[in-house]
Amino acid sequence: MRINFSGDSPLRKLQIAEMAVKNLYVDSVDEQKLVEDAIRGMLEKLDPHSSYADPEEVKALNEPLQGNFEGIGVQFNMVDDTLLVIQPVSKGPSEKVGIMAGDRIVSVNDTAIAGVKMSRTDIMRRLRGPKGTTVNLGIVRRGVPETLRFAVKRDKIPVKSVDAVYMLRPGIGYIRLGNFGATTYDEFMEGMRRLEKQGMRSLVLDLQDNGGGYLQAAVDIAGELLRKGDLIVYTEGRQFPRANYKARAKGDFFDVDVYVLVNEFTASAAEIVSGAVQDHDRGVIIGRRTFGKGLVQRPIGLPDGSMIRLTIAHYYTPSGRCIQKPYTKGDLDAYANDFENRLKHGELTCRDSIHFDDSLKFYTLKKHRPVYGGGGIMPDVFVPLDTTRYTRFHRQLVLKGVVLNTNLRYIDNHRDSLRRAFPTFDVFRRTFTVPRKLLDDVISEGGKLGVKPKDDEELRQTMPYLETQLKALVARDLFDMSEYFQIINETSDIVRTAVSAALAGGEPGSPEKAKP
Repeated sequence: MRINFSGDSPLRKLQIAEMAVKNLYVDSVDEQKLVEDAIRGMLEKLDPHSSYADPEEVKALNEPLQGNFEGIGVQFNMVDDTLLVIQPVSKGPSEKVGIMAGDRIVSVNDTAIAGVKMSRTDIMRRLRGPKGTTVNLGIVRRGVPETLRFAVKRDKIPVKSVDAVYMLRPGIGYIRLGNFGATTYDEFMEGMRRLEKQGMRSLVLDLQDNGGGYLQAAVDIAGELLRKGDLIVYTEGRQFPRANYKARAKGDFFDVDVYVLVNEFTASAAEIVSGAVQDHDRGVIIGRRTFGKGLVQRPIGLPDGSMIRLTIAHYYTPSGRCIQKPYTKGDLDAYANDFENRLKHGELTCRDSIHFDDSLKFYTLKKHRPVYGGGGIMPDVFVPLDTTRYTRFHRQLVLKGVVLNTNLRYIDNHRDSLRRAFPTFDVFRRTFTVPRKLLDDVISEGGKLGVKPKDDEELRQTMPYLETQLKALVARDLFDMSEYFQIINETSDIVRTAVSAALAGGEPGSPEKAKP
């Protein structure tokens, strides 16, 4: 690519403007920030997904997808300006030296990090570091009067993208993917083998809230569900000719019935899997219309470790549908507020409010069922959002962090007694009841932040799901994420619809048979 810096080129014009500001502006300026702002300004006028990230942002963006990072190996949350260890990573460096759930990390290499209003980013920067280096931690432990000291040798810490694997019902396996990263395919196959040994005949693949990730991970997973040579997705752009991605071999799990769960936050790579399953009439898509992120970004590394992610092409499903929803260049607010707009227009609660133009009609490849382009994947079986359960009051409690923080305090105060009372998840699921005081504390903490129900009826509607959510959060902190979903899924209309379809023998690709 040849760069033109001649006198009348746009690049020369940009260079002169930057030099003028740097040398002539009335106040001193940060030249690095000046250039970064110029890059961001250029990209935000293009499309919602072309973006610039500084070196720290690049690292934060890549870690969830790379499958590991280098650090001390703890799951934690911030409670009252203090880092609270939720769980040390199994067999990780912190567990090896004796750090326990409930410990508070108050200092790192003799620098106080508790009670000093240090940002989460700064804390993470101090805890993480190259594999093999040592960090000295000051730990406050409940019941121990003095501060404990631990020397932790940093190591590679795995980042899992499979959130849950378990049998929903006899014969019905469940896998939830949080994203599509470097290790997702291997994790998925490990989960599928485990479920296969437990007698799985139907798979519920949960892609709700999955924002995507690596294209190849999505292609590999979809390939396990399709026939050899089946087209999974293709990309095409102004400077990039059509590129086809196909199943490389007959999928190991081609004979398993498939039910894919999606919602308005299912995006990108998750939409590729959903679209391929739907277009090949391979399974039933259940839920609500997906986000509609069908723009392909190419990362362009810059010398200082920063990166531009530039949109170069569109994703298309096997039938030829463009996944990307419409957008107005430069109007990032409307794009970001898509959920609220869908809720306002009634799309999340009523399928009849969704209208497609005939020009957007396509047909599936095996049964020639009509499907529509225009953005996102419309499910075969629509499941409305239950606004009587997910009330405005509940959404505000979650957004303000009230539910999570109140639960963390409860766990911190009762961890030992809970572990004695519920030694296994099976005992916990059958016998644990959320204490009334914990529910009252959530309501009280919400009130302190100005979050209150509009009336007694909204409070009454909020309580059942809030109780389930708190039980699931306690399960997560005592056990793991898979146990969290085993609790929360029992109240999910989308999951229950999939279970009903599988139990009724709903034939993949035949939505009429998949209704609950």
